[in-house]
Amino acid sequence: ATIVRLGSFTQAAERLGRQQSTISLQMARLEAAVDTKLLDRSPRAVRLTIEGELFLDYAQRMLDLNDEAVSRFAEPVMTGIVRLGTPEDFATRHLPDVLARFAQAYPSVALEVTCDLTLNLLPRFRKGDFDLALVKQEPAAKPLGISVWREPLVWVSGSRDFLDHDGPVPLVVSPPPCVYRKRATTALEKAGIPWRISYTCGALSGALAAVRAGLGLAVLPKDMIPEGLHVLKSRRLPDLKDTEIALLQAKGLSTAALRLKEHIVRSLG
Repeated sequence: ATIVRLGSFTQAAERLGRQQSTISLQMARLEAAVDTKLLDRSPRAVRLTIEGELFLDYAQRMLDLNDEAVSRFAEPVMTGIVRLGTPEDFATRHLPDVLARFAQAYPSVALEVTCDLTLNLLPRFRKGDFDLALVKQEPAAKPLGISVWREPLVWVSGSRDFLDHDGPVPLVVSPPPCVYRKRATTALEKAGIPWRISYTCGALSGALAAVRAGLGLAVLPKDMIPEGLHVLKSRRLPDLKDTEIALLQAKGLSTAALRLKEHIVRSLG
């Protein structure tokens, strides 16, 4: 699981405090035990095979079950409050199951989750409002924290033929500051495509309703497209870079916050 999350045997060895040769040997033993190739390795990347993707799901569940067992017997009295900040769209799609499993494993720990725009979460994190914060970052930029998620961004609309007409591209966006808003406008400007803001809403539900009503296009991660919206493929629209989610941690984390950090990194990874 760590090799896949970090994309490297070397980085996995560093994270786990082992020699790279030890990690390679353990991986070879695992593949021999299941009599299946789980990883494709090249000088530049490590990728899951189809069988590896299936096996990783079992591995994650084994690790989650291990945490639950340890929490019930080794740390039965762990209590406290953990404050987590997260972008609303990411929280809506990817976090409910992750946080539910943590709450089941640590029932005496209270979670306080705040959803907001990334560029609002960052100053609040620096002020000490959160123990942990999930924030959007540019993949090519200096990392803000531990990278835990990455997926392509796509243009979405309420109709597959939305751009059959000419004129500036209408955009449904969140108010600034917003990473997706900046990504959309920057990509259109670089491609020389005129655009206009047709609808601005700070709530994800309101923005999605506007897109469904045909008021404009929005930018969303590929795996977060709700029912009723469509990926829009048009020669008029430029490709968008991937989005990446990083996990930030405050100094002096409590045991409960450390456990949530480990759980998020492993689950999302």
